[in-house]
Amino acid sequence: MLRLISRPAALWALAGLVLAACGQAATSSQSSGKPLSITVNYTAVSGTNSAMWTAYEAGYFKAENLDVHFVHIPSTSRAIPALLSGQVQLSTIDGLGLAEAVGKGADLKFIIGVNNKLVFSVMASPKIQSPQDLRGKKIGVTNFGGSTYTAALQAFRIWGLRSDEATFLQLSEVPNILAALQSGQIDAGVVSPPTNSRARKAGFKELINLAVDGPPYLSVGIAATGSYISSHRDALIRFIKAYARGLHRFKTDKKFAMQAINKFLKLSDQSVLEDTWTQFSRYEADPPYVDTKALDATVADAAVKEPNLQGAPESKFADTSLVDQLDRSGFFKGL
Repeated sequence: MLRLISRPAALWALAGLVLAACGQAATSSQSSGKPLSITVNYTAVSGTNSAMWTAYEAGYFKAENLDVHFVHIPSTSRAIPALLSGQVQLSTIDGLGLAEAVGKGADLKFIIGVNNKLVFSVMASPKIQSPQDLRGKKIGVTNFGGSTYTAALQAFRIWGLRSDEATFLQLSEVPNILAALQSGQIDAGVVSPPTNSRARKAGFKELINLAVDGPPYLSVGIAATGSYISSHRDALIRFIKAYARGLHRFKTDKKFAMQAINKFLKLSDQSVLEDTWTQFSRYEADPPYVDTKALDATVADAAVKEPNLQGAPESKFADTSLVDQLDRSGFFKGL
């Protein structure tokens, strides 16, 4: 079931941390009996959610006695308050956004690594001949603090450009970035599959594909509050099992996978849908660990704004024990 939630009225604050700790202390239901209801947010209408969507359409969450409800709150900066307040229990989150939030005291941790590289392309108007031509130009991202902005900063670093050498416009959703390119509102934009495929077909130039040419970097993971992880460990193990089955089905059953993800992507162009499957069947982390090198690079960037994060252990940002427990049991190899 999909419900849309509007932007929260206020950004998260320290008081939200206390509220989350209290509001999410309920005990997890066991694998038998009444299904446990879990509200899961996805921050972008993107193929990065492919494993999760495939698991849902295949009925794998129900098979684990989980009643999963999807909502769409765009951008990490908006999803974090929803997690901390208990409005949602799980959410896809940008790695840099989570690390910076943790630096400010947020009780958040990744339980699943989705993309350990930035699965984004910088697409530009044909008049942009090279990245150096972006100086003084307008570049579209979803929101400051979101993964598209993180990807833009990484691309600028690779190109030897400073972020203040261009103007960044917040356009809320990735498809809006393509629309802004087409209308001439921006000169370049950061987009993910399937929008990068649509942009190429529309004649825009791909300046870089960070999933191919970028460094390890925690682009997207699935996160929960530390208190929810502690009180719902059994349920989260079952969630990860369903997610992993969805990931396996996505990668091995192309026809079913494309049908499943297109219920959310709603693409009319079959070639764009197929390209989305092709890209994400290569890019999704499998098994779904948070990669140490990717996390280290992300935390290093976050430490620029939050110096207290320097030297912080991985356990401050991710609880890998859930995936590790399943891995040691042979679950992933048995799929």
